[in-house]
Amino acid sequence: MSYQVLARKWRPKTFREMAGQNHVLKALINALDHDRLHHAYLFTGTRGVGKTTIARILAKCLNCEVGVSSEPCGQCHACVAINEGRFVDLLEVDAASRTKVEDTREILDNVQYTPSQGRYKVYLIDEVHMLSSSSFNALLKTLEEPPAHVKFLLATTDPQKLPATILSRCLQFNLKNLTAERIVDYLKTILEKEMVHYEEPSLWLLGRAADGSMRDALSLTDQAIAFGSGKLAENDVRQMLGTIDHGSVYRLIEAFAASDGAALLAIVADLAEMGADFAGVVSELLVVLHRLAVAQTVAEGLDNSLGDRQRIIDLAATVTAEDVQFYYQMALAGRRDMGLAPDPRAGLEMLLLRMLAFKPQGVIDGPRQALPRAKSAAEVAAPVKKLLANEAEPAVAALPAQAAPVNVEAASVQQASNLVQPPRAEPVNNSVQPGPVRSDSIAPWEEQPATPELHSEPVVSASLAPATTPAETRLVEQAVNRPAAPVSTAPLSPEKPSIAAVANSEKVSLTVFSEQIWREQFEQFNLPGMLGSIAGHCQLIEKTETSLVFNIDESNAALLNDRHIERLGEMLSEYFAANLQVSVHIAATPTETPAAYRQRCLDERLVIAKEALIADPMVNRLIAEFDGVLDPESVQLLS
Repeated sequence: MSYQVLARKWRPKTFREMAGQNHVLKALINALDHDRLHHAYLFTGTRGVGKTTIARILAKCLNCEVGVSSEPCGQCHACVAINEGRFVDLLEVDAASRTKVEDTREILDNVQYTPSQGRYKVYLIDEVHMLSSSSFNALLKTLEEPPAHVKFLLATTDPQKLPATILSRCLQFNLKNLTAERIVDYLKTILEKEMVHYEEPSLWLLGRAADGSMRDALSLTDQAIAFGSGKLAENDVRQMLGTIDHGSVYRLIEAFAASDGAALLAIVADLAEMGADFAGVVSELLVVLHRLAVAQTVAEGLDNSLGDRQRIIDLAATVTAEDVQFYYQMALAGRRDMGLAPDPRAGLEMLLLRMLAFKPQGVIDGPRQALPRAKSAAEVAAPVKKLLANEAEPAVAALPAQAAPVNVEAASVQQASNLVQPPRAEPVNNSVQPGPVRSDSIAPWEEQPATPELHSEPVVSASLAPATTPAETRLVEQAVNRPAAPVSTAPLSPEKPSIAAVANSEKVSLTVFSEQIWREQFEQFNLPGMLGSIAGHCQLIEKTETSLVFNIDESNAALLNDRHIERLGEMLSEYFAANLQVSVHIAATPTETPAAYRQRCLDERLVIAKEALIADPMVNRLIAEFDGVLDPESVQLLS
């Protein structure tokens, strides 16, 4: 029997055997199982991602003799005939070779006749965008109102070329490019069944070279098996593909980190001996630098698409984030200029040496002290108001003390006070212990003493008009430092009774874990980075002893991927000390998520803070005496 290539031998026969495209398969499976079938389907996507395969499986589901379902039996006459490509009522049309309107009319003349063997007559038109305008016009009416026994399955790699009138008559499914991880997993399964020995790094090379196409990956695998005499070795596959060893790229970055120019030139010499494409080296360098930047910024977002996740994480710890960004920008510009170099090797060496020569060697500290400004005439001539001079301090001292302080920013007030009041020479008295330093006795060129942290509760910041004299400044400072009405830090207006008795900063058990605890005690689970941001928009829907089910709104699910769900399951399993199966569905969240709950609590605290400032007698006195204005929009919770 003649050899059958892997791409044909291992073409999926059922939806379960498909690799990826779950967003398409889910819609088709539900439509088949609930008898909600459309008369025309359009599958779009790049080459080799499964458009024609899904169409053939759908045709088999429609015509299986057991009945219409998402799982055809695979044994009946219709299933076997479709698998072998000889089913009479499945008409596959290559639109690229039959573009004329006469061809289209010939096909449509038989639409009115009932199927010969199957339940439906299925027209599978591949590369439908190649049809002429006349052919589309001939197809329109039939495509809109076909007989009940006819289904149209259209496939194209270029949906932009289809008329809007065709698109509006079809259910459109866009098939995505497959990730390198999914391709590698599928290749492992096939090679184990084929009993072909392989080295895993060779599969990552093939998965990346396939560029999202499973058919290309299988074709390259066929070629690599032949190249390696029945086995897949990394060096053989790398030589076949002409790709650069990433180990050389890693060594380049390590040489950058060590500022070792001799090592850089030695690595380039090794690449020259292997006949490397020097422009390709720059491209691979950009790929690795990008992965380093991701690892340093959002480690959870780093995939294993090149099989080097752990090495990237280790390398990211040796290079600063600023250097990575610098190297990336230099390499990006250098790749553009490679064609201008008289010799490709010299162009690469000059690029690497330029990156080393211009590597930032440190940043000089910026000025830390503000320069004193000249006093204006109004500041010099402004009199001290009699009321403030005689009565301000006693009036402030008589104010009642309360609990938590309200901190009002008065940096500009302090600066004005310093400029008006010159430094004073105090008599030396060794018998007197140094006391507190008054704010109006510090020279403008002297460093201000740090204000001690008085509390850890959320405080409030607001903007007030600056004072211009020492007396005014003292009044403002006393208003800043006087105790004011406390701002509660507890969650406000919860929908249910407080769960402090349940959690109370202690570890939550799986037994009492609930949607309310997830919402109100979310910080206890210590979910980091992007994972924490995504999880904060998830709502707990269902809990069992072995599983947790969450919903996330579609508007917050753009960055959600399988790795986030897997990582969430790992961290919650570790927290609860149980083996939990965690799933996240994109669906409506009828009640508050942790993120929404936190934002509501902050908004309510901010409202109370604004009301407290507006009602504060000292703030009102400042406004009255200085014709000031309190800007409510400037009030912020500092923590």
